[in-house]
Amino acid sequence: MRRTRLKHIGVTAVLLLAGLGGAGTFPASASGSEASATASAASTTSTASATSAASTTDTASVSAGLLGAMQKEFGLSAEEAKARLAAERTATALEPKARGTAGAAYAGSWYDAEAGRLTVAVTPDASRTTRAALSEAGAAVRLVEHSARQLDAVRGRVDKLAAPSAVAGWHVDPQANSVVVSVVRGKLADNDVQRFLTRARAAGPVTVETVAGAPGTFAAGTVGGDPYYTGNVRCSIGFSVHGGFVTAGHCGQAGAGVRGWDGSYIGNFQGSSFPDNDYAWVNVGSGWWTVPVVLGWGTVSDRLVRGSAEAPVGASICRSGSTTHWHCGTVLGKNQTVNYAQGAVHQMTKTSVCAEGGDSGGSFISGDQAQGVTSGGWGNCSSGGETWFQPVNEILNRYGLTLHTY
Repeated sequence: MRRTRLKHIGVTAVLLLAGLGGAGTFPASASGSEASATASAASTTSTASATSAASTTDTASVSAGLLGAMQKEFGLSAEEAKARLAAERTATALEPKARGTAGAAYAGSWYDAEAGRLTVAVTPDASRTTRAALSEAGAAVRLVEHSARQLDAVRGRVDKLAAPSAVAGWHVDPQANSVVVSVVRGKLADNDVQRFLTRARAAGPVTVETVAGAPGTFAAGTVGGDPYYTGNVRCSIGFSVHGGFVTAGHCGQAGAGVRGWDGSYIGNFQGSSFPDNDYAWVNVGSGWWTVPVVLGWGTVSDRLVRGSAEAPVGASICRSGSTTHWHCGTVLGKNQTVNYAQGAVHQMTKTSVCAEGGDSGGSFISGDQAQGVTSGGWGNCSSGGETWFQPVNEILNRYGLTLHTY
């Protein structure tokens, strides 16, 4: 947020600053509305360790806009939307405890929207006492063959293979209890794909799915009304941290200057990593400062950021970005390797949320908990698509940053 414009800035503007999100690398340009400007300038900070989900506001404080968005996205009534948000908060708080309780027998977990609770997968090594403790805590328990540690090792071996462009990526799927390799539809019979799959299957339990398209970054040229730009590339702010904001690494290299919507200097990329990772952080100064909000773009009320407790697979999640604004969906998978043309990016989270060029770097948020910054994806917000984000806690830990929270 820029001080000289403070008299024009309301809560919405503040949120804009911290709440841009999108799938893939979505840079675009910045110059435009005062609200956009505010959003660029202000992204919030949060600690490198996730804040407890207990800080999340209760359902009584949920905005009508957010309930309306969930009703539209998931076909729920207002009461059903409130109940789902409450159940997801419970599942988010339970997941790390369940991991600790299951120990080496832990095989992953996910939120079951139909049952309204967390499902925890464990191997037969889990004792009856362990399974009983998980059940008493409120989780459904499923017995599977492979532990999370075993599946992560398989994914690590697949990471070392050279993948053809028709292979979109791969990830550990706790529900399938295997590593799932995603292949672009119509390319499954290609010789190079088959060779890759043969080598991947030799690494351990692997299943194959087809997807509509290959992932890509979403860079865009400079256009009006966007939160920040570097060179001729526009991106969206992810979340404010003390001293700056986090965003996507593909948006700029370390040292690159960043300007706001009005062309004024904001700061510089202090650190950036892409590919392998897709994260960066920018320092903020010269009359700009940070605020703990994510812009709702008029679709929902602007969202305050209260922490960074990680939502489980299956939970609802929303994205804010400078191009396509506010869209919601669900968390589809974690620890996914995404095979971009520029190189593979690891430990990504996959969602059913759409995004387009210019949304890169923007916010993914679940309730009032920061989740990550938009990296890449396929499709668009007219016909649909999927998006990956870089988890925010990894970024905070990498650079020793503290999330700006309310």
